[in-house]
Amino acid sequence: MATVIAGPGISRHLADFGADVIKVEPPGGDPVRRMGWKATPDDDALYWKLLSRGKRCRTLNLKDPAGRGRLLELVDDAHVLIENLRPGKLEALGLAPAVLHERNPALVVVRVTGFGQDGPYANRPGFATNAEAMGGWAAISGEPDGKPQLPPVALTDEVTAMSGAFATMVALWHARETGEGQVVDCSLLDNLLQLLGPLPAANAALGYEQPRLGGGIPYTSPRGTYRTADGEWIAVSTSSEAIATRVLGLLGVADDERFSTQAGRLAHRDELDVVMDEWVAQRTMTQVVRALDAIDAAYAPVNSMSQILADPHVQARQSLIEVDGVVMQNAVARMSRTPPVIRHAGAAPDSDRGGGFTD
Repeated sequence: MATVIAGPGISRHLADFGADVIKVEPPGGDPVRRMGWKATPDDDALYWKLLSRGKRCRTLNLKDPAGRGRLLELVDDAHVLIENLRPGKLEALGLAPAVLHERNPALVVVRVTGFGQDGPYANRPGFATNAEAMGGWAAISGEPDGKPQLPPVALTDEVTAMSGAFATMVALWHARETGEGQVVDCSLLDNLLQLLGPLPAANAALGYEQPRLGGGIPYTSPRGTYRTADGEWIAVSTSSEAIATRVLGLLGVADDERFSTQAGRLAHRDELDVVMDEWVAQRTMTQVVRALDAIDAAYAPVNSMSQILADPHVQARQSLIEVDGVVMQNAVARMSRTPPVIRHAGAAPDSDRGGGFTD
């Protein structure tokens, strides 16, 4: 009984690996059915097709006693309930975790919110944008002289979906071993903070505030995106010393004392980026790739969506698949013993496409 992206994303990942998921929608349908692009004007949104794949759908009015009663019946033999109401709203419906655990002691209750179940911000409206601004992502994203940038995709929601599926499985393992359910408090802000690596530690220990570096990161240079002579873009990273040494040789600056150590390269980041920019700009994409391949450098073309779909590696790995006529991401991991199965795309309201559900 979660909507938008993070909560439904958790159950999408679980459904990919065999979970029997019942998607509970409010009367009128989940608003994600109408969010963003549609293949045809009368169809459900493509995001719905992805987020609700493999799930069965039921419409329940949880403001009505009959709807709440039906939900409680579903809870009786469920392993997990996922919800993303604001803190206190589940309790206000008469569906507090204590009530649910009285009926089903082993139930895992996954609660997805912007800021968590407690704390000063707990009751604020919480979308990924809030987390990405408050959690430091926007402050370090963008060009040095530009404004802070938010990610152009639902980054925090998608990360929370994956980590939420992990946390759910940890709680399920405990429930299987002990018969005890529990509440999983899954916050968008906490998940965004996980992406910052050592930056909180660096600030606490050293007072370090990372500036906006465009495509750069503070501990690697050269690293960024560079434009070729034929107008293409390529990304290059030199995060290991061995690769950095080979790239410097390719650029003809291996003997330049400014760049002979990592500390020197970071201190002279702008000068080294100019060298890299000019070297790439004098060559076509084909020439750049051939030269980088020859020294076993770490690089990748900056692909558009159409280029991703046509990429031979993506195709060979089946990283993108077609489900019911809709191209979408494959499951998040490959399993040698229990491979995922994408059963169907997001279904129509009150659909039994997953099989076996009866009211």
